Amino acid sequence: MTAEHQALAQHGVELCELRLDYLNRAPELSRLLPGRPTPVVITCRRDSDRGLWRGSEEQRLTLIRAAIVQGAEYVDLEEDAAKLIRRYGSTKRIISYHNFEETPGDLEAIHARLADCDPDIIRLATNALIPSDNARMLNLVARSKIPTIGFCMGDMGVPSRVLTGKFGAPFTYAAPSKERAVAPGQLTYDELKSLYRYDQIGPETEVYGVVADPVGHSLSPLLHNKSFAKSGLDCVYLPIRVPERLLASTFESFQSLGLRGLSVTIPHKEAALALTTHVDGPLQEIGAANTLYLDEAGTWWAANTDYLAAIESLALGLRPEGAVPDPQRNELEGKRILLLGAGGVAKAIGWACVKAGAAVTVTNRTSVRGKELAARLGCQFVSWENRGTTFSDVIVNCTSIGMHPNVDETPLPDNLLNEGTLVFDTVYNPEQTMLIRQSRERGCRTVTGVEMFVRQAARQFHYFTGEEASLDLLRKIVRKAISFVKVSPDEEGEAG
Repeated sequence: MTAEHQALAQHGVELCELRLDYLNRAPELSRLLPGRPTPVVITCRRDSDRGLWRGSEEQRLTLIRAAIVQGAEYVDLEEDAAKLIRRYGSTKRIISYHNFEETPGDLEAIHARLADCDPDIIRLATNALIPSDNARMLNLVARSKIPTIGFCMGDMGVPSRVLTGKFGAPFTYAAPSKERAVAPGQLTYDELKSLYRYDQIGPETEVYGVVADPVGHSLSPLLHNKSFAKSGLDCVYLPIRVPERLLASTFESFQSLGLRGLSVTIPHKEAALALTTHVDGPLQEIGAANTLYLDEAGTWWAANTDYLAAIESLALGLRPEGAVPDPQRNELEGKRILLLGAGGVAKAIGWACVKAGAAVTVTNRTSVRGKELAARLGCQFVSWENRGTTFSDVIVNCTSIGMHPNVDETPLPDNLLNEGTLVFDTVYNPEQTMLIRQSRERGCRTVTGVEMFVRQAARQFHYFTGEEASLDLLRKIVRKAISFVKVSPDEEGEAG
């Protein structure tokens, strides 16, 4: 523990929690506390509080009292323990409440009880069952007259871990590494420091995010936070896991947290249209939105950056190698396109291709949805089983087949791929999907999902901030993240 403490201090950590219950024998405070490289929080959590302490309760309380006598900067006390341990010396008292099951409805009453236990800091950690639990917790932190660290656990609680400082928390909790997380949803020190720039988040920081389910695989937080840092903007971008049917309530609750924009992806692109009557672009025709943003007048707008990003990506693949882009030329006109999928991305790309004069055929694993999209676009439908019977100049995969972690799957067997066909896979993680690899082996031209992903993200960044994002920078960030490509020192600096 002493060695790890020294290493963390050298890494820039300014305050360390020493979990005494994680030691496999009685801790020797005379070795842990003298000469410590940073201030410390002494915590010894018992089994009933999801800790590892196996001694008696009296031994635990005696150990905490000894830490106070030896001048530890902070001790962490549960409500009942706080009533048995008196204030002494300069040690500050963190009075904690943990609930690993839910975020209870009586948070205010719980906070009031802890406030009666002579705290310097109150700590509330609860499990988020719905996204709006984050807003309830953070609004309580903001109202508290006593410094309060409040956040929700679990993957749905990540936004509150990042934003608790914005609302007045003196610090937040992080893990030294993914393997050493001590609570569900806990972020690492490097993630909070480098990715989310936690130390720079303040009351005026603008909040953005991506709503999806699942959301953990999304690279949008990486792209946008790096772009915010590059542009020197006081903004943070969060992953927000939102189960189906909870988009509207999440959207409403997060507005109290300074929300100014959202990227919208599976499964919410269609539902996002119902959140505002102000639309930018042909959203009603497409039937899906992937962007929500707040304008200077305080009005929420919906937009779709997928369709233009897709058209540009397809044009790039159809254009002769090395040819200069001609804005007057329509590369898609007259092309026969097989569209795999019928979700939000397929709606945007299908509409754009039809408007460009292409002959589109839709296929989908669920025939009902596929037929509905084909009818909407005024194009042909072919069953999933017969998707190989349609001759195409272009094949576009709009399904999630082949997405990490299911990287050995493909929506189209290689015997259905013909030489010279352009294959565009909208999956970007991994970039080299099985479909892309097999297409190249069969002599097809290919466009990967990275191209569309960075182009739609750049347009979202412009909607959010009014500034332009560098496509080259975004490509480098994505490719480094998904393939661990070594980046030169110059590129690393450019990526922020």
